[in-house]
Amino acid sequence: MKDFKLDKELSLAPKFVVIGGGTGLSILLRGLKKFTSNITAIVTVADDGGGSGKLREDLGMLPPGDIRSCLLALANTEPTMEKLLQYRFTEGILKGQNFGNLFIAAMNEIYGSFEKAIKEASNVLAVTGKVLPMTLEDVKLCAVLENGDILKGESHIPLDAIKAGSKIDYIYTDPKISYPLEESVEAINEADIIVLGPGSLYTSVIPNLLVNNIVTTIYNAKAPKVYIANVMTQPGETDGYDVLDHVEAILNHSTLDFLDYVIANTEEIPIDTLEKYIMDGSKPVLMGSRDEEILKSKGIKLIGENLVNIRKDYIRHDNIKLSKLLMEIAKKEK
Repeated sequence: MKDFKLDKELSLAPKFVVIGGGTGLSILLRGLKKFTSNITAIVTVADDGGGSGKLREDLGMLPPGDIRSCLLALANTEPTMEKLLQYRFTEGILKGQNFGNLFIAAMNEIYGSFEKAIKEASNVLAVTGKVLPMTLEDVKLCAVLENGDILKGESHIPLDAIKAGSKIDYIYTDPKISYPLEESVEAINEADIIVLGPGSLYTSVIPNLLVNNIVTTIYNAKAPKVYIANVMTQPGETDGYDVLDHVEAILNHSTLDFLDYVIANTEEIPIDTLEKYIMDGSKPVLMGSRDEEILKSKGIKLIGENLVNIRKDYIRHDNIKLSKLLMEIAKKEK
């Protein structure tokens, strides 16, 4: 039976705009929907690898992968439906393709618009809040390395950066001009809190900031701006990065006083869990001894908390703890 009292409480809760993509964002959304139904997720559409990349190439549509993950995170459906939409074919011509991606592709064909397809998919899945693509333009992600090399394609950037033995200096999109959805701009202007991340720094979070005028829109919004630093570094993307390095990358792609809060994990991770990650070239994102002082000088409050959740040896953010922390900030700043 539907709990109308709970529904009303969730509808009166703070308005969240959450910006990013990938696994990190979808994990946060699963926790956040327990505290508020006022959620707008603005999701990157710059990915070009895997099943999403194939659909992008074959059908000329925007890649649905990150959108699908966020729709499912906010969906209120039967477990069987979620299993169906997460199912990945293992044989034949569809091998490697995800059924949820095909569902969105079918919606795109039926309605002739990616934006309309996402809205209709949201209705079918009884999604809490809204999931919006960062832009409807067909953009390719490019990276300039510190050695001057230019890498093209989201899926190629980390691997090619490793091969080149050089770190990412900055990223941009081709074409350089793309436009946000009006709904995204409205949601940002009306938000009680704006959250960036968690997620891959250069391939999930920052791409959203490259859309025309979006940095200015976020900067001018009344809501506090919060960045959630990753728990672990990512090979080819953030090797050797501490919390401050992550923040500097955000600021380098936006503006100096862009953020109000940074949330970082301070919990130690068991060595037996860490071993697999270290073998793959990934290490914990640590807070430097002067990070708090340096961030304070930039007008940013650093919040360090135990935020790790380990399941089946995978290190993730604890989305309930994180959501409670974000709710506290939103209510305090409202």
